[in-house]
Amino acid sequence: MNKIVSAREALARLREGNLRFANNVRNSVQLLTHRQRAELAAQQAPCAIIIGCSDSRVPAEIVFDQGLGDLFVIRVAGNIVAPSQVGSVEFAVSRYHTRLVVVLGHSRCGAVTATIETLLDGDDSASRNIASIVNRVKPSVEGFLDTELRHDREALHRAAVRANVRASVNQLRHGSAIIESLVAHDGLRVVGAEYALETGLVDFFEGMSED
Repeated sequence: MNKIVSAREALARLREGNLRFANNVRNSVQLLTHRQRAELAAQQAPCAIIIGCSDSRVPAEIVFDQGLGDLFVIRVAGNIVAPSQVGSVEFAVSRYHTRLVVVLGHSRCGAVTATIETLLDGDDSASRNIASIVNRVKPSVEGFLDTELRHDREALHRAAVRANVRASVNQLRHGSAIIESLVAHDGLRVVGAEYALETGLVDFFEGMSED
């Protein structure tokens, strides 16, 4: 079995890779040798699991300047956590012994915008399937509707993006016996981050108290 990469080491790799990406000095894009391709076909050992948004502007491998086989990526609109996402994380932490999970939100998230429009404008024309995504984001917006942020859509959106990331992090930490046990006893970390479309930088802001 490949050496297990610790959560701390994986986080350092992601931070370093994101700085390379943001500064246009990416170095991980390279041709694989036949041997390397064959090794990856036989097995994988991703250093981190990324639950990110489906937004075309936030491809995790590029944002973190990582190569083939480095990341186990789960993408869904609004980086929400539903049973299928929890199961995917459980699979990776159990099968591949990956010890870092990152919930990656981003600025100008369309799923958050749709949720705000539903709550403030009464726009409920979405299909049942889209509504299932909006309904998972709603609690992260509703908490701000009794504050001054209700009158500032941009500020409300920024706050809701981070609240939505925190909600997904919390659901992963406490919504799975497998994940909860690995966090408590085997070095697994679940952290939250936000990618800024405007700068290319990722801000890790949730679950970072150990650093």
